[in-house]
Amino acid sequence: MKTFLLLIGASLAFGQEAARWEQHARATTITRDDWGIAHVHGKTDADAVFGMIYAQAEDDFNRVETNYLTSLGRTAEAEGESKIWQDLRQKLFVDPVILKKQFGESPAWLQTLMVAWADGLNFYLSKHPDVQPRVIRHFEPWMALSFSEGSIGGDIEKVNLNQLEAFYGGKAVTSGAAHDDGPLDEEPRGSNGAAIAPSNTKDHHALLLINPHTSFFFRSELQMSRSPLATEARNRARSARDLQHIFSTAAG
Repeated sequence: MKTFLLLIGASLAFGQEAARWEQHARATTITRDDWGIAHVHGKTDADAVFGMIYAQAEDDFNRVETNYLTSLGRTAEAEGESKIWQDLRQKLFVDPVILKKQFGESPAWLQTLMVAWADGLNFYLSKHPDVQPRVIRHFEPWMALSFSEGSIGGDIEKVNLNQLEAFYGGKAVTSGAAHDDGPLDEEPRGSNGAAIAPSNTKDHHALLLINPHTSFFFRSELQMSRSPLATEARNRARSARDLQHIFSTAAG
């Protein structure tokens, strides 16, 4: 009898979640231009976030999931034991227990957006049964917070994995391995950019080109909009465009 009741509860919960997905889907449109760029329009900010992450999953779900395996410290679940220390380093920096607590403490407007983010990914998976996640088969709203620092967050790669393994795993390491910071003759790396004068551009406007420090599918290119809100609501809400960096995952 307990099992039956639990299954009913799970079914009702899924039914409520699926109903929310459909509500977002009815209020969201995704239009692809000639270059494949997604133009997402939602009735509300939450609808726009829902459509944004759905479009990113269409582009490259594997990249989205891989980014969250990294940010949640769960890469070893997909790639094996060799990634355990990398995952430990990440969880020392971003603790899922703390993220869940922060989600519960977040203002209602932000919780709504995080729920919409998770809904967009789960709706995508429900509509594409041929897509097989490596690990994450159901996204939860709090997970969005693991990537809220974007690409300019803490540089945890400076934390030596050999030293972590020695401290937590009791494995002795040589002095060289303990301080292995890469080849000494490595070429210097950094940002770069190029400015193009108006006289050298087709539309006679100046252009500034920058190095995005990213692989082709790491960040998405898309345009987001939502229906105008009432003045009072607009004063309380945050623009979905301003929040894009929090939820943009294929994207970052």
